Amino acid sequence: MVRVPLTPADRERGERLGRLLREARADRSLTEVAGAAGISAETLRKIETGRIPTPAFFTVSALAGALGLSLDTLVAAAAPPPEEEKRAV
Repeated sequence: MVRVPLTPADRERGERLGRLLREARADRSLTEVAGAAGISAETLRKIETGRIPTPAFFTVSALAGALGLSLDTLVAAAAPPPEEEKRAV
């Protein structure tokens, strides 16, 4: 299967999501949060560093639960800026 290359906007959203997750994790270890979310520490590391800029919904949902974040907060962090939405239409 051929993957469509990520746009700069996709990468930017992934970086914003990663930043939010790192901030929410605070002093908890990466391994602790990953375990609570039921994902590997390497997967969480890749999401936090933007190497997985578009993680699966269920992964994001599990991380939100483990970190005590609402999905609305995560959506707001990863949503494209309004001018980007207009270009997509």
